[in-house]
Amino acid sequence: MPVARVFKPFQRFIQLESASGLLLFFAALTGLAFANSPLSETYASLKSVSLPAINDGLMAVFFLLVGLEIKREMWNGELASFRRSAMPFAAALGGMLLPAVFYSLFNRNHLSAPGWGIPMATDIAFALGALMVLGKRIPPGLKIFLVALAIIDDLGAILVIALFYTQTLHWGALALSGACLAALFMLNFFGVRRLLPYLAAGALSWFALLHSGVHATLAGVALAFFIPMTADGAEENSLQFLERKLHPWVGFGILPIFALVNAGVALNPQTRNLLAEPVGLGILAGLCLGKPLGISLFSWIAARMGFGELPTGVRWRHLLGAGMLGGIGFTMSLFIADLGLPEERLLDGAKLAVLCASVISGMIGIVYLAWMGREKPAKS
Repeated sequence: MPVARVFKPFQRFIQLESASGLLLFFAALTGLAFANSPLSETYASLKSVSLPAINDGLMAVFFLLVGLEIKREMWNGELASFRRSAMPFAAALGGMLLPAVFYSLFNRNHLSAPGWGIPMATDIAFALGALMVLGKRIPPGLKIFLVALAIIDDLGAILVIALFYTQTLHWGALALSGACLAALFMLNFFGVRRLLPYLAAGALSWFALLHSGVHATLAGVALAFFIPMTADGAEENSLQFLERKLHPWVGFGILPIFALVNAGVALNPQTRNLLAEPVGLGILAGLCLGKPLGISLFSWIAARMGFGELPTGVRWRHLLGAGMLGGIGFTMSLFIADLGLPEERLLDGAKLAVLCASVISGMIGIVYLAWMGREKPAKS
């Protein structure tokens, strides 16, 4: 496959994610402003009505896009070979495990204990937006590494949601969803290239999961892995076409709406005090400390064991900066918080902690990498 056909979608992906990150930031600020304004009661009412539709419905499309990105990278991207994927895979693993451990240390035997998955995720849009601010002061390989890390991180978060944040199961609905997956497999097996049959089966699978006890957004991920990647001589295959069409809608529509609704936390003394309680401390420690430590440590272990190597032009000091930006949690973190915390009070505290940790991690990462950028990147 020509290099241009692989690199062009990646370049478009970087640009869209970076621009989306800026819009996501302003949407989150708008949500915070509404929640702390004279319109707070109206905002709360709209939030209570729209939240289920957004988190169960629109976010399924987001998860579909995440699944498409993962499959593309596994097919012909940074995750296509063991050697290329070993380092970001190790980094993502460390960046998930250590934050969960940090959170658990603060929340043992507390009602907030199920929230250990909150600090595990990295928000790819915000992280790439932060990198784009730095321009040419960072080596290009660092962007590729961070994208691969964040995609594997998203896959890990999806597995965590599926395995640990599932409610009581309803087997009839699960059986229907399984039949839809079987239909998707048969479509793929017989070489069907039209997207409509896949989308129809995926929509029915989502409806079944919505009543099964398993979170309905996982239907989006499952659908993505059955979308065909054979191009049949065309410029782009079905997966690339669907990814290209969905990316603007998700980046500039669904995610900003999600941020607007989910980031609105009342900044009253009671909520602010939650930052000093176990749920807040666990999230702050997990994202601000666990992420950079886990990403750096597990990457170093992978290099020492000969499994992986640093990308071209990237030094260990650059990778530490990428680990700092990995502490920008936001979208997935807020989503898991909504699934894992049983009380509204704890949920508000968790959301505030995620916002604070993401801002802290982003600012520290940008300043650190800007300072590192004064030196010339290592030669390949």
